Amino acid sequence: MSDAQTLTGMTLSDLAPFVRGGALPSGQADHLMLIVGLDDVHGALKFMLSGVTHELHLNMFGYDDDELNDLIWSKVEDPNILVRITLDKSQAGGVHEKKLLDADRARNLADFNTHFAIGQSAQHQISHTKGAVLDGVIAFHGSTNWSISGEGTFTLKGQPGGPGYKAQNNTNSFFTDPWSINRFRQRLMAEHDIAAAQSVKVTTT
Repeated sequence: MSDAQTLTGMTLSDLAPFVRGGALPSGQADHLMLIVGLDDVHGALKFMLSGVTHELHLNMFGYDDDELNDLIWSKVEDPNILVRITLDKSQAGGVHEKKLLDADRARNLADFNTHFAIGQSAQHQISHTKGAVLDGVIAFHGSTNWSISGEGTFTLKGQPGGPGYKAQNNTNSFFTDPWSINRFRQRLMAEHDIAAAQSVKVTTT
């Protein structure tokens, strides 16, 4: 399935191709849960992120997906899109996460400092939220970290399985009800501000 053009007017039925069997029950309203190992969670995330045109608020615990990271940077580099990414301090030091973030820093230090914050919760615990609000019209959350096994990234076209396929027991839910989206957006903004206050600015060497 091609990338989303915009999220305006999009409904959860647009995610049907990423659900096992390719169909949703009639009357599907404002909540859709995808299951890692059954559904194409990576494909759904890629599809939705590609359609962002106004704002993206994201907090991710495990951040180890090159393809989604490239999509994020296409939004960071667009001056018309507000991007605020919050990452957990302990995870950002991991081998894979550090490799991605070092590459991001090299692309544009100013943008990295503006759009990314790495820290902890207000109580100095891990920043464990795994979700985002996209353009204020759709959001997702769940237990899914951004990694091959976390998302169960398909190695066969359109279905799980195949050489090297790995899948953790995770879920990723998408929702569209305005009250929950607004509440989640406010929470993500607060988490970003807390982490930003703890972050050390990136400098060149």
